[in-house]
Parts: sequence; C-alpha cells; structure tokens
Amino acid sequence: MRFDIITLFPELFAPFLASGVTRRAYAGGQVDVRLWNPRDHAEGNYRRVDDRPFGGGPGMVMMAEPLLRCLAAIRTERNEPDGEKAPLVLFSPIGEALNHAGVERWSASAGAVLLCGRYEGIDQRFIDAYVDRQVSLGDFVLSGGEIAAMALLDAVARLQPGVLNDEGSHQLDSFNPALDGLLDCPHYTRPEVWAQQHVPAALMSGHHTQIERWRRDQRLAITARHRPDLIDAARKAGRLTPADEAVLVKIG
Repeated sequence: MRFDIITLFPELFAPFLASGVTRRAYAGGQVDVRLWNPRDHAEGNYRRVDDRPFGGGPGMVMMAEPLLRCLAAIRTERNEPDGEKAPLVLFSPIGEALNHAGVERWSASAGAVLLCGRYEGIDQRFIDAYVDRQVSLGDFVLSGGEIAAMALLDAVARLQPGVLNDEGSHQLDSFNPALDGLLDCPHYTRPEVWAQQHVPAALMSGHHTQIERWRRDQRLAITARHRPDLIDAARKAGRLTPADEAVLVKIG
C-alpha cells in the first residue's frame, strides 16, 4: 500500500519512519510512504502557502492553490485510473473518529493521500472540492495533522504480515475482534516478586485453561470499569458467554 503525505514539515517523519518495529514495514515497502511539501508547489520568492483569514481573526489559513498543485503532482506520479484514485484524507475535528475497525479497513486498502493541516486550517473551498474523507483522533486539537498521520501509519503498519515478531500478537490487542472488542488484560514479567508485589498465582500455575480464564476475567473487569460501552457492544453482538456474565455480576 502507498501513503502520500502532504505536510509543511516532512522532516518530522524521518525519525518516525526509521524507528521501532514498524520500520520494517516502511523499509521493506509493505507500506510505501512518500512525503510532499506544498511549499515546493507555491509561487513567488517566498513560496507562500498561507495567508490571513477573510473576516479577520487570529492565525493564518493554508491557501488552496499550492495544495492543488501538490495534489496534482501526487496524482500524476501515482498514475491512477480515473475511477481508482486514492482518497484524499484530511485530519480534522469534524472527522470520523479513528478506531480499531477503521484501522483494519485501512490496513487492507491500497492506501491514501493524507493531508496534514496547519495554522488555523485550510481554505474551505479546497476541502469542499477535493477532500474525500475526514478523520479525527479524538475531541482535542493538535498543532498540525502530522501526529495524526503518524498514528494512522503506525496502527496500519503493525498489522502488516511480518512486521511484528509474533505474527498473531496484534490479535490480542485491545479492541480486537479476537478479544470480542474488550480491553486487554494486565501483563507481568520477571522477577516474580517486585516491591513486595507477587505475580498473580494463576499466571504461575502452568495450567493453560486456568490462565486463559484469568485473562478473560481481567479483560471483562477492566473493560467494565473503564469502558462499559465496550461491554454493551460485546453483549449486543452475542460475544459474552454465561461464564462471562457471571463474572460481570460478581464484580458488580
């Protein structure tokens, strides 16, 4: 898959693309990331990409024309058939919240063009004419879309085959359908006793069924405490067993 990223700060991506386990996806070409600076497509000596907002107010607004020229260059390089153009995605507070299901859809796609806004935003005329989808990380505002783009890239890259050391490890992530959409359980490692706290006995038992029941109970308890909406969703989907419901009744 290929992601073309329109950003005024392409240098922010260099350490991200070369660090951590997901670097395998970028280095191996499973996730092809290409960076585009709209300033390279602006006119004049100053390569201006922003201007003051009509109607007054603080900050600056990204101009439509440099963005359009940048997008046109991307479309030309991608050489896409008319009916198969990669969607142009803008990270925006009004966008659909990114969740695990959305990440799985992106991980199975051919990619997209990601637009990272800056300043007070982007000229609405460009958004209306060219943006296909808008995505949000949550109800807060970032100084630019680069962090949101990195979040999407990282979440997608780690789902690609061969990227993680254990092929099936992502199936035990929070929100994964393999866990019925629940939050993950706590994890422990050596030493067995740390700061006078012992590893739970079930994990030391060597009994596979007992260990899995403990983990399931912990997932249920943590999810009920912190994200009861996920319990409701699992119940409506018929993913909770009678044993699960008994655990939920017991923990109140």
